[in-house]
Amino acid sequence: MQQGIHPEYRPVAFRDKTGGLSFLTRSTAASERTVEWADGRTYPVVDVETSSASHPFYTGRARLMDTEGRVELYRRRYGG
Repeated sequence: MQQGIHPEYRPVAFRDKTGGLSFLTRSTAASERTVEWADGRTYPVVDVETSSASHPFYTGRARLMDTEGRVELYRRRYGG
């Protein structure tokens, strides 16, 4: 890798605004805001709209499409 052209790869906290989950990982994401973590250190924090704590697929609140029922409804309506 060339030196000086890549963004800094460092620990960053990601915080789910909806689900209340926060996790610490390494990233190149930039943020002006910081948060004090449980280890006493301060890390940049990136707020995200959705994570595994709030996404319907992971929380079990996802609605599945009833494809068979939709096909039957179509056939009844349009005679197909």
